[in-house]
Amino acid sequence: MEDGIRQGNENDEIDVFTYVTEGTFDAYLYQLVENKQRFISQIMTSKAIVRSAEDIDEKALSYAEIKALAAGNPLIIEKTNLDAEVSKLKLLKQSYLSQIYMLEDSIVKYYPIEIKKNEDLIKNIQKDIEIVRTNTITNEEDKFSPMILKGKQYNEKEEAGKMILEICKNKTDKESEEIGTYKGMKMYLEIVCGDFILNMKSNSSYVVKLGKDVFGNITRIDNVLSDIEKTLEKTKVTLENLQQQFENAKNDVKIPFDKEQELEEKIKRLNELNKELEINDKENEIIDDVEQEELAEDKDKKCQDYDRDEIR
Repeated sequence: MEDGIRQGNENDEIDVFTYVTEGTFDAYLYQLVENKQRFISQIMTSKAIVRSAEDIDEKALSYAEIKALAAGNPLIIEKTNLDAEVSKLKLLKQSYLSQIYMLEDSIVKYYPIEIKKNEDLIKNIQKDIEIVRTNTITNEEDKFSPMILKGKQYNEKEEAGKMILEICKNKTDKESEEIGTYKGMKMYLEIVCGDFILNMKSNSSYVVKLGKDVFGNITRIDNVLSDIEKTLEKTKVTLENLQQQFENAKNDVKIPFDKEQELEEKIKRLNELNKELEINDKENEIIDDVEQEELAEDKDKKCQDYDRDEIR
């Protein structure tokens, strides 16, 4: 422990005591340290969302206040407590205002854009469902719908699966490349992080991660296209949540700061204390001036008496 590193200390272990005297300047000093720690924690932990933080040095006592505290003035104790309470309330209000700013921004920008995007997506998915349904052979069990790859039509799963693997084998660049159509959907192949990704596109896009199995890839493609209706339902749920959040945001932005009155009252009282302490300080300055004048007069009188004695 650094406190124990002192010249002449021969003890391996020491006890360090910190003494605090009740009702003295110590209370203010420790409160100042506490405020600094709160200020640091606010920045480091980001628990309170604020756009600015007040410099703690602005809360330093003036010399007049220190003199009042040293003289045992109870007003300075009240002021010190009010300083801390007002600072806490201001921090809460700043956090509240930051949330309001975020809500206002979301109301104007985020929610309208996201709601419109999901509404359009729902319409596009509904169109794609109809396209896939129209281009899917359903009159025979396990009948493969024709797949066109590189301009050639394949009517069997095995042939189509082999051709997909051949296209993947010959692809060297990572750019998206149109390779054919299936069930009315255009197919685009690209390489992403070493994987072959197939995008099925019409009005919207549906992603398939390809493997190395001939029949497995066809199954993956069919599963993704079969799940378009599930994608539609999920998108509808997302839209409903966005609409509800939008309404909640419009209501929440109207909620006032619940501690506004308390903050105003404490600021008002703090201003009164500051003025009162300033008046007291001016009164003390007047008294000090009178005392100095009296001392000067006494000194002049003593000098005059001394001169008279010398003449005699």
